[in-house]
Amino acid sequence: MYLTSIKHLVKEEQYRKTKSIVEKFGEPGGTGELLQKKLLEKSDNTHNWVYDYWLDDMYLNQRLALPVNSNPAMVFPKQDFRDHKDSLRFAAHLITGVLEYKERIDTRELPVDFSRGQLAGTPLCMKQYYRLFNTYRLPGLKRDTLIIHETGSTEQEHIIVACKNQFFVLDLVVKEKKLKEMDILTQLEKIVKMAENSEERQPPFGLLTSDGRTEWAQARDVLIKDSVNRESLAVIQKCLCVVCLDDPSGMEVGDTSRALLMLHGGGHEKMGANRWYDKPMQFVVGEDGVCGTVCEHSPFEGIVLVACTEYLMKFMTGSPSKMGRATSVSELPTPRRLLWKTTPHIQGLLKASAERLQRLVRDLDMDVHKFEVYGKEFIKKQKMSPDAYIQVALQLAFYRCNGRLVSTYESASIRRFHEGRVDNIRSATPEALAFVKAMTDQKTSNSDSEKMKRLWDAINAQTNSTIAAITGMGIDNHLLGLREISQEIHMEVPEIFTDETYVASNQFILSTSQVPTTVEMFCCYGPVVPNGYGCCYNPQADHLLFSMTSFHGSTETSSAVFIKALDEGLVEMRDLCRKRNKPQSNTAAASKAVEKSQGAGKNE
Repeated sequence: MYLTSIKHLVKEEQYRKTKSIVEKFGEPGGTGELLQKKLLEKSDNTHNWVYDYWLDDMYLNQRLALPVNSNPAMVFPKQDFRDHKDSLRFAAHLITGVLEYKERIDTRELPVDFSRGQLAGTPLCMKQYYRLFNTYRLPGLKRDTLIIHETGSTEQEHIIVACKNQFFVLDLVVKEKKLKEMDILTQLEKIVKMAENSEERQPPFGLLTSDGRTEWAQARDVLIKDSVNRESLAVIQKCLCVVCLDDPSGMEVGDTSRALLMLHGGGHEKMGANRWYDKPMQFVVGEDGVCGTVCEHSPFEGIVLVACTEYLMKFMTGSPSKMGRATSVSELPTPRRLLWKTTPHIQGLLKASAERLQRLVRDLDMDVHKFEVYGKEFIKKQKMSPDAYIQVALQLAFYRCNGRLVSTYESASIRRFHEGRVDNIRSATPEALAFVKAMTDQKTSNSDSEKMKRLWDAINAQTNSTIAAITGMGIDNHLLGLREISQEIHMEVPEIFTDETYVASNQFILSTSQVPTTVEMFCCYGPVVPNGYGCCYNPQADHLLFSMTSFHGSTETSSAVFIKALDEGLVEMRDLCRKRNKPQSNTAAASKAVEKSQGAGKNE
């Protein structure tokens, strides 16, 4: 399967070399057989043999900064706040919804998710839900640590509120009583007033969390030498979530600008320091109506983020704000401002973090685009899977822009398995290449029936790859397991994993994910390589929403150019379907909606 996935993406000579390496690895009694035996032994003794390998490889070992590179964002519909207090009412109502959802998690009241599409009705692992609010990604010099607090811990009875780059502790339980919504609003109003006091203003320490992971770990080692800093960091680490009260950004508020503000806050000059990027759930409430969620991705996938945020959006619109006078208001203690001890060295670290974040902000090329010619209903009428169809369209767009296909990542949920996260659907199939060539080759005139056959071949290949991945038969996790277990038994890294083909096949120039929503919001994230694209898409009945990202620093990419090619390809594919609307016989599997990871992130 590995050889099939890369043969058409590399030169013939390189493929021959890789084939020889792979065959040697797979010989009876060879290295592959030994490692497979060791992996089977590990499988017998663990709930999920790939989970720790995958978590380290995908997240904890990664050294890039979390904003853009790793943390996805969910952008809420723009809110029309009448005034500043209106935005605080929204924030108080949102926090009340978070507490209600958290209680459902703690009491195990969340209904179990079941798979749709292929193997419909299979119960799915719910563990990711229990990591939404009780986890924290701690930076390390070489590897980060995912800290998991005990569910329902009394240590976790507060949230952190960020306002004007200051951090405040909002206790949710006072004198053994849970705060009511009116109490929360009162506390938020106090926090805003305290944040406006310039005499007590602290340096913008949230900037450090926006830096590269090793840089932040080094800075943290300096900070914790002082007990004041140590205490502030410990309080943040144990919070349920962070709520960021943002000032107006001054930007024109469209889909793209709102997405940018969620991903990186606009840098240190805007809201980039009014964040704490290590915390998995950060809710942003902007005075100008720009709202959403920024997530640290290592504890959970996009489908869990969608379930949580959709619950909150429905809570916000469906349950009335409970602003009745609460009995405890007069007794509420003043929220606590987190204090920091700084030195000239720490000031220098903050300045360096601010500059690096600003470079990232300037480099990100983002285009949130609504394709309104048709949506998933048209695709379903062709008896095609909307996801497979869109994946083929992405391959067509990339080929149009670059004259080749590249290693592509599409996340596929493996929650059918205990602690299952995702595997990869490699969408740049040989069948997709045959289709895009048929659509773009000016020298040979392919008939519409030939193009349609190629389209069906590509759709079916994509669907079959998806089914393999979601049922645990993908190749990426298996190869990762073989590679990592070779290191556990202190073996020299097998040649199959140092081969240039394997290295290149794991550089995902096109990183994609379907994140469908039932309420009006969308997900976005950045590319995973400097010369790549991040593409998150949300298929709706009558339109398709794409969040496309790339980096200005690469001469090989342009989000606007890609979107233009994608638009053209989607129209051509519709025209082709209309001309040759005769489904082939092998389409039953393709027509079924296949459950995806719907993950946020690039690496969902």
